[in-house]
Amino acid sequence: MKLLKSSLLGTAAAFASVAGAHAADLPVKKAVPIEYVRVCSAYGAGFFYIPGTDTCIRLSGRARLDIGYQPTDSRSGSNGDTTGYIGLARINVDARTQTAYGTLRAFTRIQFASRTGSTGGLRSGTQERIGSAFGATGQDQSGRDQQFVNTDKAFIQFAGLTAGRASSFFDFYAHDFEFAGATLNSDVQSTNLLAYSAKFGEGFSATVSLEDPTFRRNTVYSQTFGTTGVTGAPSPILVGTVGLANTFQNYDVAQRNRMPDFVGVLRYDAAWGSAQISAAVKEINIGNPVGATFGAAVAPGLGGFDAVTKGPSSEYGWAVQGGVKINTPFIAPGDTLYLQGAYGEGATLYTGFSSYNGSYTSRASTINGAAFDPYMSDATLNPLTGKIELSTSFTVVGSFLHYWSPEWRSAVFGSYGEMSFARGARAANAAAFQTTGATGQFTGVPGSVSFDVSPVLRDTYQIVAGASLIWSPVKDLDIGVEGFYTKVGVQNGRVVDQTKSSGTVNAANIASGAVRTVTADDTYQVRMRVQRDF
Repeated sequence: MKLLKSSLLGTAAAFASVAGAHAADLPVKKAVPIEYVRVCSAYGAGFFYIPGTDTCIRLSGRARLDIGYQPTDSRSGSNGDTTGYIGLARINVDARTQTAYGTLRAFTRIQFASRTGSTGGLRSGTQERIGSAFGATGQDQSGRDQQFVNTDKAFIQFAGLTAGRASSFFDFYAHDFEFAGATLNSDVQSTNLLAYSAKFGEGFSATVSLEDPTFRRNTVYSQTFGTTGVTGAPSPILVGTVGLANTFQNYDVAQRNRMPDFVGVLRYDAAWGSAQISAAVKEINIGNPVGATFGAAVAPGLGGFDAVTKGPSSEYGWAVQGGVKINTPFIAPGDTLYLQGAYGEGATLYTGFSSYNGSYTSRASTINGAAFDPYMSDATLNPLTGKIELSTSFTVVGSFLHYWSPEWRSAVFGSYGEMSFARGARAANAAAFQTTGATGQFTGVPGSVSFDVSPVLRDTYQIVAGASLIWSPVKDLDIGVEGFYTKVGVQNGRVVDQTKSSGTVNAANIASGAVRTVTADDTYQVRMRVQRDF
């Protein structure tokens, strides 16, 4: 037995020795070096090198919940909701590479949201009209449930050039301290553009930007259709011709992309803050009429052949804006004051005279179940002359952010604006179409009570005032509440209250109270937000 054990052990040792000798003759493979992710400190916190490249990248994002309450006086149509909700997701990718020409940067931001409730600003009609959201069709969901998908940013920056989808260079304050963005000021955070910026002097910079006109159009107003037969008296349409009938046909007033908006900016940045002057020019164009018929030949340009068979010449809207941002650390670290004003013709979205859910349409209201809808068109088409007539608007806004402590901060904000249409625009549309109605969007007949109280193309004003309180218990987490008040009124006269009136609009029904009139309507909204940035 001992002999057998000794033999087996000897054999095993021999095999091990031979195997070791052969192993020593084989080539040894070296381990593949591991490419570790390296921190990139050149562009701030959060950047790291993409393995195998000299490009630094930062991934970030946001998750948010908004809950809003706004009262309503009407349940008709899509009205009736008093609460609304927004659940939002944001993904950011920022890639930068250092080159001989400076930093080459590409930035993208995609946003997704579920927005519900027709309360102003939560389910947004503006987002549906611009194609950034699609609405539900269910019996209980139509007009109050909306899925929002937006390529918010996708731009390249290189040697002073910015190309892609970015915030408009015209904008300055742009609702920086607000949840709902209710104040009147320019804020187009997503538009397609090609811009060049240059720095000169100490803190000065200038930018020239060609921007997509699609996102700055607030319609050319025209009556959709209508006919009038003028007999027995001098006609405001035919100017002195008696006993003739005219039919005004539809115009194609949808604008086409023919040339970009031209934006110029002069900016100054310093330790105390910054200041900016912006200017913009935009084309306003419409197409030809669908058709027209006449009782007799009349003078061109006064309801005659040339006025209604040829498309009018383009007009050019313009706007100027000035703003200043003042850092006030002497009050508390981080405190900031914004002041801004804008004026324009044919450029309501540049001056910011709109509503937070009322862009890209002839009329809209921030008020759920409003007494009347304010009109916000950039221009009107005069049916008597066939000419485009520009509207005029101006806005002023102020906003102040104050830190009570590093964890608590508040903002107070307010704005005022006015919107005016071309002289005679209301009368021209009323003379041509003379539409009457119970409480809706009618023009009435010039000189009648119904014309005097019609809401169509009325000059209006808006007032917004609000405040917020935000708690940040840890870095990049905000829990806050915002409340604001909005008032919309006509600059002169009265208009029909379409939520509290019935019957034909005439002097007798106004006197009896069946048709009620108002000079203004107002509302308030309270919005809560929980937001985490990462």
